[in-house]
Amino acid sequence: MTGITIIGTGNMGRAIGARAVAAGSRIQILDRDPDKARELADQLGGDILTGTLGDTPDGDIVVLALPFEAAKEVVSSYGDALSGRTVVDITNPVDLSTFDSLVVPPDTSAAETIAGLAPAGVSVVKAFNTTFAATLTEGRVAGQPLDVLIAGDSADAKKAVADLATAMGLHPVDVGPLRRARELEGFQFLMMTLQADPARRDFNWNTGLKILTPA
Repeated sequence: MTGITIIGTGNMGRAIGARAVAAGSRIQILDRDPDKARELADQLGGDILTGTLGDTPDGDIVVLALPFEAAKEVVSSYGDALSGRTVVDITNPVDLSTFDSLVVPPDTSAAETIAGLAPAGVSVVKAFNTTFAATLTEGRVAGQPLDVLIAGDSADAKKAVADLATAMGLHPVDVGPLRRARELEGFQFLMMTLQADPARRDFNWNTGLKILTPA
């Protein structure tokens, strides 16, 4: 099983970690505070490596379970240590001061920005940004496995992430090249505004995007 390094111990880091445990993946958790990494590892159970931000990633897949600005900083600081790995950007670059727009121009995306900061030999894949932490922990909404929409320019990197998602009990969907991350980030921005709308009491960060096909 391909190893996975999760950088970040927030809600999404915890959720991805829970699915990775269910998949039987080799897991490493890194955080600025190594105590938080150890605490999360203890909660998830299993034989999980932990460490501090800056430690060499153990996994072939490195998940940036971080806000957009922090993800940019991490990719820049790691530099060549990420070479040969698949880096998964899960961020949604929402302007949190207004919650009414994205902070990237319409002709790019957070994923493309992060890819531009990564050294040669790194394959950046957009995935897991269209899932919320609570539903990702369970892996299902309304009895159906979550879709994981995947964008990237490397077929091999996308397959590695798709295989991981399948092992996690999820349903991967390859949506095309990395530039499709623009639409994925827009989709989830819309979903986030619906969750935050007090008039929609049934939306409580508990929904999921699903592509349905005929039986």
